[in-house]
Amino acid sequence: MTKRLELYKCNVCGNIVEVFVEGAGELVCCGQPMEKIHSQKNDTDCNEKHVPYFTTSDNGEEIRIGSVLHPMEKDHYIQFVETISKDKSYAQVKFFNPGEMPVLVVDNKDFVHEARAYCNLHGLWSKEK
Repeated sequence: MTKRLELYKCNVCGNIVEVFVEGAGELVCCGQPMEKIHSQKNDTDCNEKHVPYFTTSDNGEEIRIGSVLHPMEKDHYIQFVETISKDKSYAQVKFFNPGEMPVLVVDNKDFVHEARAYCNLHGLWSKEK
């Protein structure tokens, strides 16, 4: 059974799917079951550049990826950042391209309970506020 806001990845083509409506069926891509993506929260080797950090700015709350900003190179970058409310009724996603700063500004910080970031090489990372 899938749950709201779970992420799944196809190990053949690389498609990533997010669940909006829960269901009992199996997610399949390229003729194979998709693999559920589990979030990493604490890995001393990659922690510094992958875990979301919450800061306050004049524009609202900033979610910065990494205590030292994650590299945003052609072959290694953050593909997206997502914020999720505590009750999972509100989510906001920002997609990134190489060369952009991996920072998401959220104007209503009350909706942010957790942030997660997806690195094209090192997978999914998350942190609760």
